[in-house]
Amino acid sequence: MTILSVQQLVLPAADLGLENPLPPLRAQQDLHVVENLAELPPEMQESVQYGRLASVLPCLTQDGYDRKLVERALPSLVLENDHLKATVLPSLGGRLYSLIHKPSGQELLYRNPVLQPANLALRNAWFAGGVEWNLGSTGHWTGTYAPLHAARVEGPDGSPVLRLWEWERSRNLVTQLDFWLPDDSDLLYVGARIQNPSSNPVPAYWWSNIAVEQSPRTRVLVPADQAWRFGYGNRLDLVDVPEYEGADLTYPMRHRRAVDFFFELPPGQRPWIAALDAEGNGLVQASTDRLRGRKLFVWGEGKGGRRWQEWLSPGLEGPGYAEIQAGLARTQLEHLKLPGATNWHWLEAYGGLSVDPEIAHAEDWGTARAGADAVLEPRLTDLGEREQEWLTFADVAPGEQLANGSGWGALELMRTGWTVSTGTPFPEKQLTERERAWLPLLDGRLPSTDVVDAPDGTLVSWKDLLEAAEESWLVWYHRGVARWYDGDVAGAVEAWEQSGQVIPNAWALRNLAIATGTLSLYERAAELTSFRLVPLLVEAVTAALETDLPLVKRVLDQVPAELRDDPRLRLVEVQFLLATGDAAGAEFLLEQGIELAGVREGANQLAELWRLTQERLGTTRPVPDSYQFSMFGDD
Repeated sequence: MTILSVQQLVLPAADLGLENPLPPLRAQQDLHVVENLAELPPEMQESVQYGRLASVLPCLTQDGYDRKLVERALPSLVLENDHLKATVLPSLGGRLYSLIHKPSGQELLYRNPVLQPANLALRNAWFAGGVEWNLGSTGHWTGTYAPLHAARVEGPDGSPVLRLWEWERSRNLVTQLDFWLPDDSDLLYVGARIQNPSSNPVPAYWWSNIAVEQSPRTRVLVPADQAWRFGYGNRLDLVDVPEYEGADLTYPMRHRRAVDFFFELPPGQRPWIAALDAEGNGLVQASTDRLRGRKLFVWGEGKGGRRWQEWLSPGLEGPGYAEIQAGLARTQLEHLKLPGATNWHWLEAYGGLSVDPEIAHAEDWGTARAGADAVLEPRLTDLGEREQEWLTFADVAPGEQLANGSGWGALELMRTGWTVSTGTPFPEKQLTERERAWLPLLDGRLPSTDVVDAPDGTLVSWKDLLEAAEESWLVWYHRGVARWYDGDVAGAVEAWEQSGQVIPNAWALRNLAIATGTLSLYERAAELTSFRLVPLLVEAVTAALETDLPLVKRVLDQVPAELRDDPRLRLVEVQFLLATGDAAGAEFLLEQGIELAGVREGANQLAELWRLTQERLGTTRPVPDSYQFSMFGDD
């Protein structure tokens, strides 16, 4: 018998904090640039160049988190039968947090014992573990740290189905996930669908990101003999599987550096991927044909990789995790064109897999992959039929509401009149105060808010409405952001100047500082926020470090005492001390320890500052392990 229940999951978790109110006008450094594009097949060249996301607007950045772990209760939805127990976190992007094989008691996923945000997602905050559902653009999606709608639906066999759905704001797409566990099934089915309700084609991206525990004998099996390798050297190179650089690439812990392998599945091959332990037991993920991409990601066993594992799971005991993934395209560097008024769907299957360890770990790759295929195929022969069965209730209206997502989908439907499936409704009652604040704009006006309060993230797809609205400081501000997003820099500058002329405000000044490079505007913006908005202070100081050290000093001198220990400000203070020749002072701060919660993937800023400090002092003290975040091995 299948049971769907509402529970609470209690675990140590850091506070997500507030969103950064400053609109992300500049994208972070893109770690997914392909430098050997001309060497790739023509169709891959086209899809790599198509659909890159310049900004996550209208979303704002989630960078207000800390690293103080406190026991917190999280809403969880548990779907289980006699074979499997699945735990889903609706308030955290619908993450499949845990999947337990009940007869053996084995956890099939990497279940992170803590919830610690880190700077790895499109909006910054991301946490490791479980299965994440990434829609939108290359990277961890905008909804990974956001709530989804959840409801109960009745399956064709009378068993309960857990449905999740939400509006993805950067692409205006609808995501739907139906978790279906028939009474007698030893596989958890996840019916996935993305809907494009507009009449225009939209770049589409999807990768199911599956974290699995690793050990020295963990092996990843997949029906492929070649893979596209992508590392932090920004090249896509086709390599043979399994031998690569003198080692077997299918063993995650045999890699020193962080690396991706996107496997080339032959035409007609059923898509699947598995991670098995020394005894040949572990997780398998399979799907119907639309989801053809498969990938292995490892952090690497160098100092930087190990540091990242510990950073994402404070107090980590054991070797950590690797990721096996499944996507729409061959690689995560590509986007596909989803036509207007179209939906794409597929069915994924998750469960345990046991293969004779002599076969699973055979030196002959063909023997290993064929052996796993032979065990797996009889369980998947009806996968296509299961997908068709799922589609019979994919459009059924949700029943009992189990969790609430956002009202952004309801707001967009009110603006556009688009139609979506009855299975993923966005009624007006979903609107919260945040979304309702935009409703007057549908009638040509946007009431001004207190200029002290930061404006919400600009609805950039509402540009025409903003241009036609009654003028105010707030309307001019949002016009500027929408114009900037559209590539109209001159128009954006004009709008922000107009906003400041109506009422001087920090928000337009900050944007003008970015657009014009006028650093004094940063200082004025900081004054208007009483030097209390840390992201603004950090941005201002960073921009001025190379050309205006007196401005940097004036800003840092005005920081309130209670904010001076913020790690973000300590970091820029180290940079200022080095820029002014005080290497000893910089070393003192670094020795005290700077735990920068938002340290970024692909960056190793703390280590670089340590080395520069030692160079200035004429010493060669090694970089502390706590500052080692290099993605290139033992750097």
